[in-house]
Amino acid sequence: MKYRHTFRLKAPVSRVAEFHSLPGGLGALTPPPVFVQLQAAPERIQAGADLSFTLWFGPLPVRWSARFERADEGGFTDRQVRGPFREWVHQRTFIPVDERTTEIREEVEGRLRPHLLWGPFGLLMWLNLPALFAFRQWKMRRLLEKGEAST
Repeated sequence: MKYRHTFRLKAPVSRVAEFHSLPGGLGALTPPPVFVQLQAAPERIQAGADLSFTLWFGPLPVRWSARFERADEGGFTDRQVRGPFREWVHQRTFIPVDERTTEIREEVEGRLRPHLLWGPFGLLMWLNLPALFAFRQWKMRRLLEKGEAST
């Protein structure tokens, strides 16, 4: 399965990349009512770094570990090492449009886990990707274009 989402931010690519280099950005970009709890995170996202967290869907904890295969000013690629999917690869690419505008391209490739619980749960998560990325787009605009908050 593949999912793509593209949008533009009125923020320079350096500001966008800096925001995404901090692990706290994950919590800032997760829509309620889901809560993110970081277990193990590097100070800065970089290639080879691992990130472990729990997504709380109400009382249901979903443990997730990811490894960053690429992380630079042009974006990042993370791969699920442990989690609800059989395979999950997420690429976020930052493309400078001009000095003040960045295009963000999100691409996710996933395969559901053939499991009685995780198969349907993963499918439900997958079907909610449009809402998740719409929230992330709104939140990035709020945080990076208007500078209302920081991670």
